[in-house]
Amino acid sequence: MEMRVRDYEVDCQGIVNNAIYLHYMEHTRHEFCRRAGCSFPEMHAQGIDPVLRSVNIEYRRSLGLGQDFVSCINMRREGARFIFEQDIYALPGRRLAATAEVTVVCTENGRLSRGDILAEAFAAYL
Repeated sequence: MEMRVRDYEVDCQGIVNNAIYLHYMEHTRHEFCRRAGCSFPEMHAQGIDPVLRSVNIEYRRSLGLGQDFVSCINMRREGARFIFEQDIYALPGRRLAATAEVTVVCTENGRLSRGDILAEAFAAYL
């Protein structure tokens, strides 16, 4: 997913604030889910809520104001956990800016579940 750094995302040094990378990655996951047919509002209406369990992120290169970048995603399942491997690459040249492993679990009607409903929706990607 290609994006561009906006002016309000940079700090006084002119680089993207570290927390903004989490926003980029979350936006990528939400868009991935929507394209897979699992929009968050629809899932919530059915009592299904994917929730963040953990994030491990490494920053490799700073993005700057107006810079284009691409946010990539892969996923796998480990038991009840869905693991998203996410990378952000600076353009041009696709230089790695940040990499993360994001763990998500699923609740159904407020209770932790194995996430089988999500696994069915994501079968083509697991």
